[in-house]
Amino acid sequence: MTIVSERSDRRTVVASPSRSLRYLPATALAVDAGLLAVAALVAVLGRKYLDFFSTSADLSANVGPAAPFIAVGWLGMLYVVDAYRPDVFGAGADEFKRVLNGSMYAAAAIGVGCYLTKTLLSRGFFVLLFVVGVPALLAGRAGLRVLLHRARRRGSLLQRVVIVGGPAHVDEIAAVLHRETQLGYEVVGALIPGGRTGQRTGSGIPVLGDASDPRAVGAVEGLDVLFFTGGSDRKASDLREIVWELEQRSIQLVMAPSITDMSSERVRIRPVGGLPLIHMEAPRWVYASRWAKRTFDVLVTSALVAVLLPVFAVIALRVKLHDGGPVLFRQIRVGRGGAEFPCLKFRTMVVDAEEWLPDLHEEVGHVEGLFKMKDDPRITKPGRWLRRFSLDELPQLLNVLRGEMSLVGPRPPLPAEVENYDTGTERRLHVRPGVTGLWQVSGRSDLSWDEAVRLDLYYIDNWSMLQDVSILARTVGAVLSSRGAY
Repeated sequence: MTIVSERSDRRTVVASPSRSLRYLPATALAVDAGLLAVAALVAVLGRKYLDFFSTSADLSANVGPAAPFIAVGWLGMLYVVDAYRPDVFGAGADEFKRVLNGSMYAAAAIGVGCYLTKTLLSRGFFVLLFVVGVPALLAGRAGLRVLLHRARRRGSLLQRVVIVGGPAHVDEIAAVLHRETQLGYEVVGALIPGGRTGQRTGSGIPVLGDASDPRAVGAVEGLDVLFFTGGSDRKASDLREIVWELEQRSIQLVMAPSITDMSSERVRIRPVGGLPLIHMEAPRWVYASRWAKRTFDVLVTSALVAVLLPVFAVIALRVKLHDGGPVLFRQIRVGRGGAEFPCLKFRTMVVDAEEWLPDLHEEVGHVEGLFKMKDDPRITKPGRWLRRFSLDELPQLLNVLRGEMSLVGPRPPLPAEVENYDTGTERRLHVRPGVTGLWQVSGRSDLSWDEAVRLDLYYIDNWSMLQDVSILARTVGAVLSSRGAY
């Protein structure tokens, strides 16, 4: 529970910061060192028994003396590229990029060093060390991130945050930080222009003081991060003095402009005349419609269909034997550019399911968006386990091969939904709908309509092939957990 108090010297105290966070870089360093030791052992055994590259190098004579220098050099290079900075842990791809870049620099440095010192290091050992070591380091960071996220969901390893800005801006930033729990930010209060202790913003954030008062920031104790956003009425000279003060207190300062739902790849900061100007690239939905994504879809989908043919046959037989009805359910959906197409699924409901809709809509008070309800009486017995693991959507791979859908993209909407789209929501039709997407890996039917639209628009505006691969990987976990599947 967050505690806010006011001392007699007018210093506002929030709950004590999490001291365990300071050990996070050391923990990552220990994990990396252990994994490098394992990778070196695997490389030695692999070189010995697989006999990679015929060479005159004496493996036992050279690896022993060189191993400590290789390990220290590799870990040192990771430190140089800031792979152990506290702010890289927990979210985004920056941590993995730093580990990968640092490993590549280490490989180059070790290779050059062996050449200059005329060290006869086995090429087989060198290749195996990095072929095994780099994926091991990335996997270790991924595992550490999973544990970190679990701890933060339990309320541990959080950073206490105070937001400085106008009430509307404070609430907007607080909503984003609350939604993105993996960041580990806990908003404990706000400083707003004209604010007084005891007030609250519209979303319920405690007000700790007046943002216009130069002494207000220095009077807040017990925080880890100070967020500055719009409406704080601060001059550049004030911010500079605040930076100097926070430097003495080990508090991070974060500038949070009113830019949300935009990936870091689209944001560039270029200093001009001492001003850090923020440049934003145009939305990337055009790239999601080009040949690279389509080629990826066709190749991966063809492989999946070939592997899953026996599964298709078993499911089709089970659906047919249950009630003798059709195996596939064809529903008209809207695709790229507003073109309609028959979206294929294994039938999971009774044959006359569409006739039940008016009564069910009235029963649950459904107004807009895709209709979903728990314990839907129309679902058949085989349909329940098909839906639980999303196996009913496998025929959509045929839609992908026909060019009507993509493996990853926004959820395919119904024509009735599209009729009610506003200008912003219509952007979902810029790209092909997907078999999976951010909406599925983020909760599926547990999401509200507005949240599902927000995720689809984020995907469209910030598309990248790496994001597609990440979503496909996360889909496996979402399907196995069955969260939001009904």
